[in-house]
Amino acid sequence: RHRCCHRPTKIYDDGGQPCHKTEYLENYPGYGNICPPESCKPKPEFQEDRGRMDGITTFKSDYLPYDIVKRPLRPQAEYRPKSGKIDLGTIYQRDYNPHKVGPVTLARPRERKHTSGAKVDTIPTYRDDYRLWKSQRTESCKVERAYEPPSEKFGNPSTFQDDYIPRQPNPPQSFKPCEAKLPEGPFDGNTIHRTAYVVHEMEPMFVRPREEYKPSDQPFEDLTTHQRDFKGVPGEQAKSCKPESRKLGSDDPFKGTTEFQDRYQPYLVTMPEFHKPREYIPPTGTMDLNSTNRLDYISHKVAPRAPIRPAPGRKTTGPFQGKTTTREDYQPWKVCRQGLIKKEQEIQKPTGKFSSLTTFRSHYIPHQANPPQSFKPVQAVATAAPFKDETLYRTEYTPKKPEVCPGHHPAALGYVYVNTDSQGHKFYRQVSPERSGSNCHPIPKEVPGVS
Repeated sequence: RHRCCHRPTKIYDDGGQPCHKTEYLENYPGYGNICPPESCKPKPEFQEDRGRMDGITTFKSDYLPYDIVKRPLRPQAEYRPKSGKIDLGTIYQRDYNPHKVGPVTLARPRERKHTSGAKVDTIPTYRDDYRLWKSQRTESCKVERAYEPPSEKFGNPSTFQDDYIPRQPNPPQSFKPCEAKLPEGPFDGNTIHRTAYVVHEMEPMFVRPREEYKPSDQPFEDLTTHQRDFKGVPGEQAKSCKPESRKLGSDDPFKGTTEFQDRYQPYLVTMPEFHKPREYIPPTGTMDLNSTNRLDYISHKVAPRAPIRPAPGRKTTGPFQGKTTTREDYQPWKVCRQGLIKKEQEIQKPTGKFSSLTTFRSHYIPHQANPPQSFKPVQAVATAAPFKDETLYRTEYTPKKPEVCPGHHPAALGYVYVNTDSQGHKFYRQVSPERSGSNCHPIPKEVPGVS
């Protein structure tokens, strides 16, 4: 059964029963008295022709060349101009009635100008209805007094000064210990560990005595199971399982013409006509630059607009009084920089040279290291017999001819498409039926192909 490397898609389903036979059951060789199960696969009886390929295909054998006749060109008739005049009249020229077109009148009414110099005697409604009343001007009740600044200091207290009660600040309690005086005598460095510690004598460390090496009197057995069971047998050089490379194709030159060469007809191509633009001719005469705005516009004399700027304020000539309550009540304080609060060292630094001797260096005893014993066997002497490198696979392997899948080129190999199973595999049948044994009835042969 043909196997594909891709996963099943399950897009086809024709209702057929699946085949449970595997490729292992078909190609596994039997050994001894055990017979393999019978295979349902038809035996390949197709024998390849070992003769030389003649290079003739079915297209060459069945193709009948025919004479190609060129299509006759239709001759163009010679141009002869017609006699007489051309009637250039159109329906538009016949039905159109020309009309005289005058200038366009403006929809804006004309401006009326009063050119009469007589005086207007008309009285407006405002002057006729408005009557002027005689009213007396009210006198001012303000007593005009000259401002005199006070000579004494302002003594009225404010609400803040009346309600404010000065309180004495209570500093927070300091938890700093009192300054203790250093003792005058020497420093007592005795601790409970030093006073209560009892010195014990240490027992000497147990050292295992070293055993003296005594070589064995018996000879060393260096024979391994591989050397004991393997017997070198001379054999031939292994043969390669690679199939022979055969050249596909023929060395004969190609003879014949293609369909493109037979059916292609050349066509005459003319150059495109080049359109030459007309030469620009400037108009003669002067250009009238007058517009309706220039002709109808009347200029008026308008005075410039007065700036809306406030009048300048009055300037006082007296001295500036720059005294404030902050300047009179605020007194600067002298601030001294606080020194560093650094505690003196209680333990004095040692003097003299530092001895770099540690307890490990003082108690360490160096020992001479001995290399470990090697248990590697002595190199055995190689035998002169040739090495037997033949295996069961190489002796019993028979090279098989690679089968061509009919799914790539079914028509060229003589196969016809039959159906597709639920796994997506396509099955093909040979066009020429084979004969099996003495029976004369043709047996159709179905071969799976690549889906």
